[in-house]
Order: sequence, then structure tokens, then C-alpha cells
Amino acid sequence: MAHALKAHVLPEPTVYAVDDDPIVRILLAALFEGANIPVETFSSAEEFLEVYTPDNPGVLLLDIVMPGMSGLELQKVLAVYGNNTPIIFLTGAAEVSMVIDALKSGASDFIEKPVQPTMVLDCVKKAMGVDLQSRYDRLQKSQVEQRMMLLTPREQEVMGWLVKGKSNKSIARILGISGRTVEVHRSKVVDKMHAHSMIDLATMLMKVES
Repeated sequence: MAHALKAHVLPEPTVYAVDDDPIVRILLAALFEGANIPVETFSSAEEFLEVYTPDNPGVLLLDIVMPGMSGLELQKVLAVYGNNTPIIFLTGAAEVSMVIDALKSGASDFIEKPVQPTMVLDCVKKAMGVDLQSRYDRLQKSQVEQRMMLLTPREQEVMGWLVKGKSNKSIARILGISGRTVEVHRSKVVDKMHAHSMIDLATMLMKVES
């Protein structure tokens, strides 16, 4: 019988807005609160780093130019931490070259100041959707990997041949074991992997290999 895996519950997606201008922070907080989107604001990159964790889903809304650590520098620091949260930069018209550098370094998008509420909301909602899907895919992959760890080496062998479309009889001949033994291993593989079919099993392995 396969061991039960712990359920994973993702925190609520949140907008983390980092800007040294208090007026901008107030406007962004009001905008997202009005749209029922959780938001936290920070006056500097340093302040944000005190609470940051790459495990929290949502969007990072960063001013590209700030006193102390800039938005671009913060982006590089977060990359070292293994950041998975999409970054959207708030920029001025004169910061085109910085925007290009930010996008090359993996930023999701940028928004020019003064910000337009509708544009900000649309951009953030799109990034949140991408982030949640990405996190869900990683979670699925992690769960499959955990299940695979429950398999014995022989069960892993049998599973490998099963997803290649080999019959029990063929697998028995390849591995030099009885057909009955293959059936037992096959049953345990299906049980431990929580697979409903061979197609389901193959799909799981594709998630791990992708």
C-alpha cells in the first residue's frame, strides 16, 4: 500500500510592491485592495529582503531606480536565492536601457510611470496566473518524484518498460522473471504512483523529465 503524501497548500498570491516613493506605495496599496488582491508594500529593497521567500506565490512589483539597492540589483540578488516569483518593473521614460537589461535577466514585464490603474491590474493578474500555473506544475512534479522514491529498483525497471508499451509477457522475458512476478510489480507500481492508466503513468514521468 502506498504511503500517504502530505498535502501542499500554497499561500495566497500576493503583490509585493517595492518603491521608495510613499505616494506610489499608497496608490498601489489602494489599487490592489480595491481589487481584492492581497498587497504588501516596502520602501526599499533592503526592507523587502527581510521578509522575502521564493516560496510565496504572487508578483514582485519593483521600482527600477531606488536609493540604496536598485530594482535591478534586487533582481540579481533574488536570482541567487532561486526566485520563482514573476517580477514586473515600474520605470520612468528615461530608463529604457535598464528595462532591456531587466527583461534579459528574466523580468516578466515593465510598466511606465505614472502608472495607469487598468494597465497595472491587467499586467499583475496575468503574471499571477502564470506564477500559479508554474508553481502548480512544480508541485505536481515534486509529488511524482516523491512517489517514485517509494518504488523498489525492480518496480522502477518494470515501470520503465510499461510506459514504453511493453506487455507483461515481454517485460518478463526482458527481465528474466515470471509473468506473474511482473503482474505483482505492475500492480504495486500503479498503486504507489496513484496511476489510473498507463497513459496516466507515462504523463507523470513526462512531468519529471521536463
